[in-house]
Amino acid sequence: MASESRLYSFSGETREHLRKFRLGTSRAKESQAVIYMIDKNTHEIRQDDDKTVYTSLDEIGDDLPDHAPRFVLLSYPLTLPDGRMSVPYVMLYYLPITCNAEVRMLYASAKELMRNTSEVNRIIDIESVEDLEEIPDKLVSE
Repeated sequence: MASESRLYSFSGETREHLRKFRLGTSRAKESQAVIYMIDKNTHEIRQDDDKTVYTSLDEIGDDLPDHAPRFVLLSYPLTLPDGRMSVPYVMLYYLPITCNAEVRMLYASAKELMRNTSEVNRIIDIESVEDLEEIPDKLVSE
């Protein structure tokens, strides 16, 4: 992780936002998500869109680019088969098959740093917007 932390950076504001988002979603009644990107020039990892918090998987799908990867932090409340409420906090690693190799490597090498910095419990890899439909089932199955 040492080499990743030298190559990529998070602003103090981004680190604080990550912490507040994680803490603020732990008891959420509805799903919440934010999309993060890597600036190709500075290698800063930052929120993609001016502090937008998404409340549905469809909204996330509308804003994911067709040919560029993204990290999506998702807090998704659900009822487990035994009736208990759970609010999994996961990272969706969106890596479309149409993105170029350079960008693919940029995101792949930052994946664990983003996971550790955002303190998510699990990473779910997705390749297309259609994969978002399977997220609730994937969250229940583990």
